[in-house]
Amino acid sequence: MSSNSTECASDDRLCITREHQLAVIIVPVLLTVATLITLLIIFILLYCPGQKQRRATSPQRYHSSTHRDRDGDHRHRNQQQNQHPHHHNRSHHRRHDLHGIDAPPGINPLEHEEVPMSVQQVQQNVRPTLPAAPRTPTERQHGSFGQVTTLPHSFSIRPDDTVSLYRARMENKNVVLRVLKETASSREKRHFLDFASFVAGLGPHPSLPALLGIVSERPPLMMVVEEQQHRDLLGFLWRCRQQNSGSDPSCNLTEKRIFTMAGQVASALSYLHSQDCIHGNMGAHSILVARDLSAKLWGLGPAYRRRAEAGSPGEVEDTELKKWQAPEVLARRLVSQSSDVWSFGILLYEMVTLGDPPFAQLMATELLQHLQRGYHLTQPATCSNSLFSIIRSCCRFNSPHRLSTSDLIKKLQSGEKSANGRTVLRAPGPINFENYLREAGYGEAYNYAVL
Repeated sequence: MSSNSTECASDDRLCITREHQLAVIIVPVLLTVATLITLLIIFILLYCPGQKQRRATSPQRYHSSTHRDRDGDHRHRNQQQNQHPHHHNRSHHRRHDLHGIDAPPGINPLEHEEVPMSVQQVQQNVRPTLPAAPRTPTERQHGSFGQVTTLPHSFSIRPDDTVSLYRARMENKNVVLRVLKETASSREKRHFLDFASFVAGLGPHPSLPALLGIVSERPPLMMVVEEQQHRDLLGFLWRCRQQNSGSDPSCNLTEKRIFTMAGQVASALSYLHSQDCIHGNMGAHSILVARDLSAKLWGLGPAYRRRAEAGSPGEVEDTELKKWQAPEVLARRLVSQSSDVWSFGILLYEMVTLGDPPFAQLMATELLQHLQRGYHLTQPATCSNSLFSIIRSCCRFNSPHRLSTSDLIKKLQSGEKSANGRTVLRAPGPINFENYLREAGYGEAYNYAVL
């Protein structure tokens, strides 16, 4: 028998328990208590702080707005979860039917959707990563839209596969939904919302398509823009080439009408310049045509990228078609407002020829040298001397010699008064699309898409 213990009889259970109490009782109790304490700590760490964090920043909300009341955000999120993003069918399994918005070329490039439904208006601020603070449109909900139908690009070489276009009805008016696809990355979502903020920050103008709202609370993210019935000007001009019988009165374009539409576009361009914004994408593909044949300037993707990516102008300019670019842009020099004026002259050429490409006989890589030698656009047979003089004044090789936007507007207004309003412009025949792509230099451009 040791000094620390005594022998216990085999039937003395109390003695045996006392002899082995450390191993039988104390250690299991301590282990059980430690396990319970550990589980309690894990529960507190996982659930209590997590609840607060989810209230502050829910992963279902992609929003760059400033911090707001957390409880208010939580209530608003619950309300949204009771609404369905689609039109007639509200069952959850149909949600994938609505994926996104592109822009019709012009709002084709944003361009361009009936069951009127009430719009829950929640003021949201989408803060861009741009210098200027935008005026943000009203937040919309998915249930605000009815009669949603797909709106394909009418003119796009390399479309943006992250954005789709839909036509819909909202508050008894036709709108176009520019919808970001739900597979978009976080970077693409940020770009989409920053672009919406950029457009909102430009403010209203009668010759810019109205941004009617955004859906930014949960996917699919959307921009809501007023619809222009005839969509992009380039497609409209091509349709007019085929209306030689005059069966469609809206296609009876006269030179007077061209002066009127050009004056509207010039007014929008002047407004953008007053906002320190260079458009950089002037052309018939970036103009939208409304029911009354009024023209609105769109195609603002390059303008947004230029402001968002300040410091890398060469990369920005490469995304546009070279045959619409001013010589200094082709030479990768400083881009200015007069560069837009040059492209405006090319736009006038497109309008008076009903959609012919400029410098059709040249390769895009030959254009700069061609212009350096003093050559310029030839006068179309359908173009009057007064209109062609404006084209030439816009397309002077040296940028300081080109018209300012204010002088351009005055010349267009003056020309409209004396322009022929009776003779309908005609073209030899419909456009051969393959020939157009080659003559316009699309095969030589890269990364081009109507935004």
